[in-house]
Amino acid sequence: MAKEKKVREKWNWKKEAKLLPGYIILILWVVFTFVLLGWVFAAGLSTTPDIFQGNTLKFPTGLHFENYVKAWTTSNVSMFFTNSLLYSVVSCIALILICAPAAYVLSRFTFLGNKIIQTSFVSAMGTPIIMVILPLFGIVASTGVLNNVMLNKAVLIFLYIGINVPYTTIFLLTFFSNLSRTYEEAAAIDGCPPQKTFWKIMFPMAQSGIVTVTIFNFINIWNEYFLSLIFANSDQMKPVAVGLFGMINSMKYTGDWAGMFAAVTIVFLPTFILYIFLSEKIIGGVTGGIKG
Repeated sequence: MAKEKKVREKWNWKKEAKLLPGYIILILWVVFTFVLLGWVFAAGLSTTPDIFQGNTLKFPTGLHFENYVKAWTTSNVSMFFTNSLLYSVVSCIALILICAPAAYVLSRFTFLGNKIIQTSFVSAMGTPIIMVILPLFGIVASTGVLNNVMLNKAVLIFLYIGINVPYTTIFLLTFFSNLSRTYEEAAAIDGCPPQKTFWKIMFPMAQSGIVTVTIFNFINIWNEYFLSLIFANSDQMKPVAVGLFGMINSMKYTGDWAGMFAAVTIVFLPTFILYIFLSEKIIGGVTGGIKG
């Protein structure tokens, strides 16, 4: 037994040694990412002369928290931030309310057109947005809603929902397929109707997948650029991606690079916080940790 245990330990050591290059690459990438993010955060607390003199991390003139206040109040970051938050939150909630029931039906019931619908969703995921953006813009422009801020925001939310429906449905379909049917059978025996079974039993059991796909959708919509560049034609409608691009262009004339880095930090914080506090749920959701 002792000899067998020693052989097993030796084999495990060899296995770990083979993984060592991968660990080294991963550690280097993590260190590089944190150094880069740390530099951006430090630049937001410095001054523009300090940045160009290479004194970003030394703070020779102290910490300048006013850069964040100025970026939030005078550079329209608060407006861009609020717009992105509105687009992301409303779209993510609507996507779950639409796609979760659809994914459940496609995974649980056999009916004419089931496979065709699933195939259509997969095909839609591979369709480049640039192929449909011009027809969409023509349709929206013909309705005259582009001159109305509220209606234009509603159009953007509608487009975000429509574009992400195929991905969200296919993602959740896998989770509902992995859930045991015994829960539904037990609910049916107790006289629970299918709709109530879904919302009271099956929907909470798919929480891991729902949280994961919601985080991915939130990040995708928060960072979306192309659609908002076409449809958001004023600062009152622009999300953070388009607004930040405009700020970077304005830096050529104002030279307030410290304020720009402060704005970048503000824009980056929501997605960073999501990853920090929900990383376990993301990993569990991606690896399909709800098999029942």
